[in-house]
Amino acid sequence: MPQRTARLLLDPTSADDLDALHEIYGDARTWTHLPTGRHRDRGRTAEVLERWLDDWRSEGFGAWTIREAAAPELVIGHGGCVVRGRAAGAHDDAARDAGAYWNLGYRFRPEAQGRGLATELSRAAVEAARLRRPELPIVAYLLEHNTASARVAEKVGLTLRHRAPDAGNPDASAIRLVYADRELTAAQLAATLA
Repeated sequence: MPQRTARLLLDPTSADDLDALHEIYGDARTWTHLPTGRHRDRGRTAEVLERWLDDWRSEGFGAWTIREAAAPELVIGHGGCVVRGRAAGAHDDAARDAGAYWNLGYRFRPEAQGRGLATELSRAAVEAARLRRPELPIVAYLLEHNTASARVAEKVGLTLRHRAPDAGNPDASAIRLVYADRELTAAQLAATLA
């Protein structure tokens, strides 16, 4: 189910997007705020792509492959809202979803950055997620020095809910910010910090 915003075409991510997504996720310029996140080989992108495809299979919704309506031949980004924080192996739906939340995230080619496209995508993603599972909070987590992403989170109605050291980050001074559209339960907050 493709969607459209004023400037963007948002398509469900598919296996055919692997090469285009690897160009984006493998580009060091898209990881200036978290260099360790860069996909150094196509196999890493293929592995993550399988998880993104699982999101679409399990929820009927997930992150989109993003193109500009004016130039639909080029993939310029990837992002949206995906359900995270589920407890694997839980015995019932309530236990499985105790820590669940919508995770808002995106990654754009450097040439597409700085034009308000992340905000445009994020507004569409938040709206779509709220229609699908309004009981789940919408969360964006990011590193404190990523001020552009913090501004996007605020523009789409998320509020800073937590600030703490970024566990597991090779940079011991890194601080993780957790933005959300409502207060988070202890299980949801713990899931965002894992």
